[in-house]
Amino acid sequence: MTAVDHAPPTGTPRPVKRSIGRLGRSGRKPRSTAPGRLGALDGLRLGAALMVVAYHYMAFGQGWSKPVTKTFPHAYLPASYGWLGVYLFFLISGFVICLSAWGKPLGSFFVSRVIRLYPAYWVGVLATSLVLFLIPGPYHALSLSDIAANLTMFQEPLGIDSVDGVYWTLWVELRFYLLFALVIWRGLTYRRAVLFCCLWATASIVAVPLNSDYLNGLILPDQSWYFIAGICFFLMRKYRPTIFLWMMVGFCFLASQHYLLLAHAQAEKHMGRHIPTWPTVVLLAVFFLAVAAVALGWLNRIQWRWLTTAGALTYPVYLLHEYIGWNIIRRFQNRVPHGLLLVGLVTAMLVGAWLVHRLVERPLSRFLRDVLTKAIGEIRELSAPAPTSTPVAGHRPVSPQKEPQP
Repeated sequence: MTAVDHAPPTGTPRPVKRSIGRLGRSGRKPRSTAPGRLGALDGLRLGAALMVVAYHYMAFGQGWSKPVTKTFPHAYLPASYGWLGVYLFFLISGFVICLSAWGKPLGSFFVSRVIRLYPAYWVGVLATSLVLFLIPGPYHALSLSDIAANLTMFQEPLGIDSVDGVYWTLWVELRFYLLFALVIWRGLTYRRAVLFCCLWATASIVAVPLNSDYLNGLILPDQSWYFIAGICFFLMRKYRPTIFLWMMVGFCFLASQHYLLLAHAQAEKHMGRHIPTWPTVVLLAVFFLAVAAVALGWLNRIQWRWLTTAGALTYPVYLLHEYIGWNIIRRFQNRVPHGLLLVGLVTAMLVGAWLVHRLVERPLSRFLRDVLTKAIGEIRELSAPAPTSTPVAGHRPVSPQKEPQP
């Protein structure tokens, strides 16, 4: 969900000799068919973000004094499936994180994730807290100590409420990064990426009957299938589609159905009404087909310049829109026509996201990259073994003088 730095690795890799039927040490020979930037992924990410926004503003019901079925009689039903945008984020994230980490050491992966996640997130935490303090509504600002803990992005494992409800997906992403870092640490290759997908899928199945909250919290058996499928789609694009990769994608789609319907029931509980289940399955299939089209190169011609900006706005929009939007709706719904209020609110979120990207993310990311890169360099320097002195030929080593005995 969170990464947009998905320019494919450059350079032409050397052919790798491997025996028939086995993957070589570095895996298969990559294809060099990818464009400079995957504009279609930016478009998909923006679509996913707008789905979530539509769900929260026109289907969830918070902020509006009247039921959304009356406020948006024609739009509330399509918007009721907007929560599925989160799963499209996870699917894209498996693709993008694998792509952006290919050929990079663990330290570079760590730096790239920090500078991508934290600058906009800090703004989101502080801006949301300020708005909730100034404009009370359905939600109120947390205490200063809880806001401070939220700035770490680890408030959920610390047992602290999140400043905004959408932040739960960030903790899911962080756990995916933690697991995938094990592969990056060893060196990311085709074989290791496939092995990681197989092991994670196996662990996701085994973890369910064990019924351990700690194990489920680490393995993510309800969301792992989207990340695994995204990784497989990336391997199809970088190398070529294989029967095994298609089988893995199909298995992930089928295995996700149980948890998908549980999430559907949870969304119905939040909205307080029943909606048909078949569009949920159909939309997920559309998501898989869309990312498959990117993997197979069918959407390479989609390179419109505005998609780059759209991709950059996705993350800040996601961070800012929910609680701020609900409190603004509660305050102004009786003063502004509902349609105009909705359009103005979405526009304001897009403008605010652009300002966050230009004024905060860009400069602060450069600063953090320099600081973290220097810090990692210092760790490597201080962790290196101390150099040993080599005796000069023709000279005897001089033994230390003994202190005189009393």
